Amino acid sequence: MKTTHLLEGLEFHDEHSYAQPLFVASTGRVLRFTLRPGQSIREHNAPNSPFFVVVLKGEGMFAGGDKKEQRFGPNSLLIFDPGEDHSVRALDEELIFVGFLHGVPDTRPGKISGEV
Repeated sequence: MKTTHLLEGLEFHDEHSYAQPLFVASTGRVLRFTLRPGQSIREHNAPNSPFFVVVLKGEGMFAGGDKKEQRFGPNSLLIFDPGEDHSVRALDEELIFVGFLHGVPDTRPGKISGEV
């Protein structure tokens, strides 16, 4: 069993949001996203995997395939289908969430890290 504390060792970047890989393997990925107030993640998608989001801290506006923003905060679970466009915008406080993806078929062996 591997463990990590999701709200420890946080890293924020001043100019853009940050996605820190917490676990990367051929079977899936776990990324921790940190956004300062007002930062955003432009619309994009994960073509080969659903994208599961759990909001840990702060509130943000999340949009899915319908492009309609909705406000979510701590303890929210968002589920985006494979290939579904999504975007995120932090409101007036830091936003921290974790994203989970299934295995990615084209993950290069050098990019795989089982460390948590």
